[in-house]
Amino acid sequence: MRFEFTAEETDFRNQISAFLDDVLPDNWGGSSGLSDDDAWPMDQKFRKELVKRNWLVMSWPKEYGGADSSPMMNTIFADEMAYRRAPGLDGFGTRMLGPTLMAFGNDEQQTQHLGAIARGEVQWCQGYSEPNSGSDLASIQTRATLDGDEFVVNGAKIWTSMGHRADMMFMLVRTNPDEPLHAGISLLLVDMKTPGIEVNPIVNMADVHHFNQVIFDNVRVPKENLVGDLNDGWRVGMTILNHERSGIEFAAGARAAIEELVAYISDDDSPVSQAKSDPNVRIKLAELSTEVEAARLLCYDVTWRHSQGLEPSFEASMSKVAGTEIYQNVLDYGLEILGMYGGLIAGSPQAELQGRFLKLRMLSTATTIFSGTNEIQKNIIAQRGLGLPRLRRAKATS
Repeated sequence: MRFEFTAEETDFRNQISAFLDDVLPDNWGGSSGLSDDDAWPMDQKFRKELVKRNWLVMSWPKEYGGADSSPMMNTIFADEMAYRRAPGLDGFGTRMLGPTLMAFGNDEQQTQHLGAIARGEVQWCQGYSEPNSGSDLASIQTRATLDGDEFVVNGAKIWTSMGHRADMMFMLVRTNPDEPLHAGISLLLVDMKTPGIEVNPIVNMADVHHFNQVIFDNVRVPKENLVGDLNDGWRVGMTILNHERSGIEFAAGARAAIEELVAYISDDDSPVSQAKSDPNVRIKLAELSTEVEAARLLCYDVTWRHSQGLEPSFEASMSKVAGTEIYQNVLDYGLEILGMYGGLIAGSPQAELQGRFLKLRMLSTATTIFSGTNEIQKNIIAQRGLGLPRLRRAKATS
């Protein structure tokens, strides 16, 4: 892995930065400060701008609507977009499902779905977690029974991000209950307008509607929407998760937050400006900054492995753990520095930094849980990275 960017890569980062300077509103703090009804139209408008510049799926092969850019260029793009908290990306379609369809999808599926994703015409969501199945993903109970040329799906998914906005869902279903847990699972592509689908909103503690519960009542899905082989969905689904876990967004968010915090306490007009001379504050900020940079480099290491034709496994888990934990730690310390000002929500007369740190911290709580909890990620690191044995469950004693 090299630790510097080429001239071409640096120039590209500068292009993205200049574009964001032009299109983002003044004092932009991210769409988390907007209502759902305001954020969604802005997201759609921004996505069209990315499509115009061929940036939305720039790492995809040209035959699928991409620019055949290197994994490093794509990560630079994701890094800069997340650092500026820019809207417009559909990570479910562009980063997770798209590359997986290229690996496991048939020609018809690739033709039907990849072009629509590349043109920014479709929003995807992910149907993995269930009310009684989260970290132990192989225990899913949503059933798909083959009936002629269709699967009949019954069950429920939960914590479905963007389910209320999505056009399509990729979901794991149990197609053979008689097989071992990992062996009887398949992955289906489901049109969210199909009769029998009910989407119920879940408003989180930050008063943001992002999650949903999705209920399936005899939902009929064409057999041709099966991705990969029947009962081989675990392998397909884990490929999707590896793409999800290897994102740089968390490290970029931490970098943005710590820079914002440093600038804030360095301002003589700030009510906590005295903190800039406190040696304990300076030491803590230096420590956090070091961890932010380490998390960022772990993400770029995952990208480098992709560029070498390797498929990251525990390395992706390492980047996810490091990025999410340092993001939360930076936001926690920001709220500590802000003191009582940090507990004020956006719109309060004395709210500092537009109440952003409090809202971001509440939103970040889920980051160490989704995509596989960080405890699960650490088990992956221990087993696949360190070669430690798999933990066995203790037998119950009478």
